Parts: sequence; structure tokens; C-alpha cells
Amino acid sequence: MNPNPSVTQFFKSLELLNPVPAWRHELAEYNLQRFQQDLLAGLTVGVVALPLALAFGVTSGAGAAAGLFTAIVAGLAGSAFGGSRYNISGPTGAMTVVLLPIIAQYGVDKIFLVGIMAGLILLVLGLLRFGRLIQLIPYPVVIGFTNGIAIIIFLQQIPALLGVATPKGEHILPTTLEAFRAYLLQPQLTTLFLTALTIGLILLWNRYIKHIPGSIVALVLVTLVSLLFREVPRIGPIPSSLPAPHWPNWSFSDISLLFSPALAVALLAGIETLLSAVVADSMTIREKHDPDRELIGSSLANILAPIFGGIPATGAIARTAVNVRSGAQTRLSGIIHSVFLFLVVVSLGPLAQIIPLAALAGILMVVAVRMVEWEAVQAILRSTKSDLSIMLATMAVTVAFDLILAIEVGLALAGILFVQRMKNSLSLEPMDLAPQIPAHLDVDHDLLRERVVAFRVDGPLFFAAAGEFINSLTQVSEVDVLILRMRRVKVIDASGANALLSMKQALERRGIKFLISGLQPQPKQVLERMGLLDEITTNGHHLFETTDQAIAHAWSHVKRNQQARGV
Repeated sequence: MNPNPSVTQFFKSLELLNPVPAWRHELAEYNLQRFQQDLLAGLTVGVVALPLALAFGVTSGAGAAAGLFTAIVAGLAGSAFGGSRYNISGPTGAMTVVLLPIIAQYGVDKIFLVGIMAGLILLVLGLLRFGRLIQLIPYPVVIGFTNGIAIIIFLQQIPALLGVATPKGEHILPTTLEAFRAYLLQPQLTTLFLTALTIGLILLWNRYIKHIPGSIVALVLVTLVSLLFREVPRIGPIPSSLPAPHWPNWSFSDISLLFSPALAVALLAGIETLLSAVVADSMTIREKHDPDRELIGSSLANILAPIFGGIPATGAIARTAVNVRSGAQTRLSGIIHSVFLFLVVVSLGPLAQIIPLAALAGILMVVAVRMVEWEAVQAILRSTKSDLSIMLATMAVTVAFDLILAIEVGLALAGILFVQRMKNSLSLEPMDLAPQIPAHLDVDHDLLRERVVAFRVDGPLFFAAAGEFINSLTQVSEVDVLILRMRRVKVIDASGANALLSMKQALERRGIKFLISGLQPQPKQVLERMGLLDEITTNGHHLFETTDQAIAHAWSHVKRNQQARGV
């Protein structure tokens, strides 16, 4: 007795929870040289991740410590259990964009439960092998929400730039205007100077020195300079160790209340993590990630990080790119990056509290500008108007409302425009019968052209085009036979099948025979499954492999009709 295929598939999916095969594959030819490369890459990524983890923690509203804890725990879990040997997980700008309004509405305490729920959703998606669905998101949608996120991250730094408290609110544009109003009431130049100094140091340092990240240098130097000023807003106390694991308080009412935010976080975490893995693949020669296993790694990262005081995490594209460029060989580099950050917390945590928020704002402003896909925008500007409209709509909704709504709008608009393009790709052209007439057939060419018409259909016959298709062909009159050549119709749906039936019925009411030639496998299968094939083709008598066969049959109809008319 054969086992149920769905049950077999389910147990096969559970193998994704076991990281041993992936580790065994990567460490099969491991040696000291490869370890040294992993060590260097891990330390480099750790140095890059340190200021970003602090900054994204502050920007999310959960605090700098939460950002560090996320980078440590999510980075470790994502690397250990994920489907890419290079992907680095941690707090990201995209996630802070989603978390900020959730924290504003439900409070910081609830964000930990949201993270765990999002992790469980990702676990289900991974086990159901939904990882490859990322390929269905159109490129203009990805570029639109990436650029929209960059704009939001930049605007989120305005309060720290101006030295004012971050206004409360779910949408970035009103809160940015409120920050400017607050600054005008008490203007000062200190934080403006510190932010500008941070940006200048990063840009100048990166121009002349490549192997040491400019962000960490700027963070240290600007922090020292800030000690010369009074009343500079700083990040505040940082614990000197990871907090003990703690399961957040929850109730069934919380599950219902927070499910929608958790779903939004899960979708973003999945999309960003898989995009980051794709970027890593594009930078290597042969390496390809396992998208389903990557979702499992992301799920465990988001389940474990909140238990240790962290926030939801995603794959970090910039840090992943640094990891690859630094010579990472295995997923061990991501684990080393987490260990490095943990040692920083243990040894330097108390010193981090003097870091000015203005320095973190400068770092994230540079990150935001670099996030903008300038080359991709130029490419889309040179492509179609529909692609440009999808990108602009997605970007605008991201900035004005929220990221998940932006993806929904982008996908909906892309779907509508795709349907319109497919509709326009369907063509219906009259055919010249003379070249198609079989040489052995004795026909009156003038009479044949008078009493028989043929049309060539090219493109998909589906719901958007069915109405115009019927209207075009049912206008035919004063002929005996209509031939429809469908060799170039590769795809048909239920609406297209029903259009063929309606057209046949309309023609037969006027005494016109309806013949089909060159019916392809997929349309034939659809008509058979719907029980329409026999009715449309008169039990197969009006279905032909080639057009010349259809013409020969049409001529027999014409002769019978001529005889009936007494001609």
C-alpha cells in the first residue's frame, strides 16, 4: 500500500528543521585557511553590524539594547539553521519601518509576542515550501518598496538630527513635520553639527580607506567629540550581557489582536530574507540557497530573538554583501559575527550609553541614501510606463501608509497591467484562403472566398479578452462557414472556453458552420474537462489538425448549400 503523498511530503518537509546535512556539506572540505577566511569575514561583518544594530534598535522604538540582542540571537539562529551559507540576519531598516507603528499602537511589550507569532507563521510557510513564491513578486514592486523604505529610514532620523523627541504617530510624514515644528520652538545647532560630522567622516573615510568601515570610525570619533557639548541626547544604558530567556506574557485575545501585525512582520521578514539570499547568490559563482530552509532559519531567528529581548529580524542585504566580499566560506562567518557582537556587549556595553543619537542618525542617513536602487530606477525609467507606474505607486504607498499595503497595491496594479498587456497581445486576423487550399481539391476560388471566412487567433484566450473576441467574430454574416485557426493559442481559461461556445451558438443561429483547426493541448484539455469539446466541435466532426483539412470540409458545406439553394 502506497503512503499518502501529502503525508509523505509533510514528513519530508520536517527535514528542513535539521541543519546537519547543510553543515556536513559545507564543512566536508573545511581547513584552517577557510576558517581564517570565515573569521576575518565574521569580524568584518560584526564591525559593520554594531552601529547598525544600535541605530535600528533606537529607530524601531524598542531601544539600542534590543537592536544588539537581535543582531546576536537572530544572526546566530539564521546562520545556523538557514538555507544560505552567506546570509546575515539582524535588525534592518525595512523591519523598523513596520515595527515603529506597531509599537506606537500596541506598546513595546507586545512587539516581542508579535515577533514570536511572526516566527511561527514563517515556520509554517517554510514547511509548506512557499519559499519560491518570492519569484512571483514583480521587480518594480521590489524596487518601489525598497526605495520607499530608504525614504522612510531617512525621514525617521530627522528628530535625532534636530535634537527633538520623536513625535508619536503611525505615519512618517506627519511626524516629520511635527519634528520640524518642535525644532523651530527651540532651535539649536549641536545635533545638526554632530550628524553632519558623522556623514562627512563616513564619506571621506570610505573614499580613502576601504578595509575598515567608516561607520564604526565615525561612531567612535563623533561620540568623543560629543563629550564637549552639554545636553546631547544619547542612547542610554546598555546591559553588559544578554538578558535571561523570557517568554512574553500573552492571552488568546492578544493572539487575535496581534495576528494582522504578526502576519505583516512575517511577510516582510520572509521577503527581505529571501531577497538577501538572492543577492548573496548573485555575488558567488555556484552557490544557490534553499529558499524553504531559509524561511525556517528566519522563523527560528524571529522566535528566539524576542525571547532574549530582541525585535523581529530579517536578512540584511548590506551586511550579507559585506560577508561575501570579505571572503566568507561557510555559515560559520555569520556565527562569528554574532559572537563578536556578544563580546562587545559584555566588554563595552556600559560605554555604549554615551553614543549620541545624532551619530546614529548620520549613519542611517548614509545607509538610506545607499539603499536607493539608483541603477534600477534608471532601468525602469527606460522600460515601460506600466513598470514605472508600479514602482512609483508602491513607493508612494510605502511612504504615505505602510509597507504591506504598498506590496498589496503594487501586486494588484502589476496584476491589472499584466492582464491588460495579455489582453492586448491577443490578435485576430483574417486569413487569405488561397495559399491554404489543397492542390488536389477542385474548388471555385471566387465562391470559396465569398462563402468561407477564416481567422487566425494569436495569443492567450482568457477572461479579459473573451468579450471582445466574441463581439469580433459574431459580426460575421452572409457566409456558410467560419474557420478559426487556433495553432498559436497556447493557453485558454474557462472564460475563453465559454466564449468559443457562445460564438458557435451565435453563428449556428444564423446558419453558419463553425470549424476549428490546430487546437493545442492545453486548450483541448480545458474544453474536455469542462465538457464543452464535443459541443463546440460537433462531436469532433468540426475539429481539424490543419487548416487545409478544415478548408476541404468547409468546401463540402458550401457545395451542399449551393445545391440546396438550387444554384
